[in-house]
Amino acid sequence: MSIKNTLRAATALSLISAGSVFADGHATTITIATVNNGDMVRMQGYTDKFTEETGIQVDWVTLEENVLRQRVTTDITAKGGQFDIMTIGMYETPIWGANGWLVPLDDLSAEYDADDILPAMRGGLSHDGTMYAAPFYGESSMIMYRTDLMEAAGLEMPDAPTWEFVASAARAMTDKDNEIYGICLRGKAGWGENVAFLTATSNAFGARWFDEDWNAQFDGDAWSNTLNFYIELMNDAGPPGASNNGFNENLSLFQQGKCGMWIDATVAASFVTNPADSTVADKVGFALAPDTGLGKRGNWLWAWALAIPAGTNKEAEAKQFIEWATSKDYIELVAANEGWANVPPGARTSLYENPNYASVPFAEMTLKSILSADPINPTIDPVPYVGVQFVAIPEFAGIATEVGQEFSAALAGQQTAEEALAKAQALTNDAMEAAGYR
Repeated sequence: MSIKNTLRAATALSLISAGSVFADGHATTITIATVNNGDMVRMQGYTDKFTEETGIQVDWVTLEENVLRQRVTTDITAKGGQFDIMTIGMYETPIWGANGWLVPLDDLSAEYDADDILPAMRGGLSHDGTMYAAPFYGESSMIMYRTDLMEAAGLEMPDAPTWEFVASAARAMTDKDNEIYGICLRGKAGWGENVAFLTATSNAFGARWFDEDWNAQFDGDAWSNTLNFYIELMNDAGPPGASNNGFNENLSLFQQGKCGMWIDATVAASFVTNPADSTVADKVGFALAPDTGLGKRGNWLWAWALAIPAGTNKEAEAKQFIEWATSKDYIELVAANEGWANVPPGARTSLYENPNYASVPFAEMTLKSILSADPINPTIDPVPYVGVQFVAIPEFAGIATEVGQEFSAALAGQQTAEEALAKAQALTNDAMEAAGYR
């Protein structure tokens, strides 16, 4: 039986037992909060097919990344009940699952094949072996670069470059008079925006957020080297107003042909190579995120995933949507309509075993990037936490939001890197002491 038929059978039962159709004949409506990334927007375009198969209506609340995180966190901690499904990631899921704030996804259908989910994704979305969110797509980060500009600069991108090479190449490719910037990197403040990028980058420079006794480490040479390198590179080879640029802004710049290189989420590969949206679609190459020769690369590990807040009275319907949206059948649906390059990547083993997907130019580099990220041992020196681009403690989001504002202000020239790091050191230690870590 296909996922489609399974859904129809399950819906028939739930219409009787769970009240999915009200007495006046109106179907149940579920409300989903999601991020305004391209794959999520694409999913909304197929929602009518889910409704046709199940009779369940879907209302979408689509938000910018920082706003989404704030809204869903506020709602779930306050038990607001605004959403039946939330789009969250590897940071929130284990913490919220442990708190009992999410519905366990341990009873999905056999045909859904939860064992097919990539181990890195399933593990990051679980607590004590129970999955609490299903990955819509998974990602690491990698370099996306203009092959024509690299060639014009007389350079050849290695598969596994150093930051030294990347910085030299970025400066060589920059032509500000013609609005060509050698590198585009996240500068927008946010724990999932500039802090995610800079934390992953700092791992390659030998930095860490905390030592083994939870003392902040922003006053060390490694963080100083990281932040000064980043700011100098962006001043020399980055676009104007970079402190306002997050994922979507840099995606737009790259698609317009204004970025020589962009180091960001692997999921962006399908958008920069789509000729319908990208002016440089046929001139894009891929490489692993850079290192400094110390043993760690600056690539992260993440999944945008669908989770059900505990307390919803539409749990059965929400599970049906999650099975539909994160299934093998959904991947086939997108492939049939938009091509294999546009399916949600990084979540299922079977996708990377599919010969149709093997020919997609970024498939292999995406998988290599995902498999090379190590959230258990993210740093060169030992740390008391897990997480590559985040620290998996409840206090991190609040602390990192403030730290991100200081880093963004330094990039904007409103303060020096040293001033930003001193403030980050003080506010982080104060917060950790107040939380009882020290």
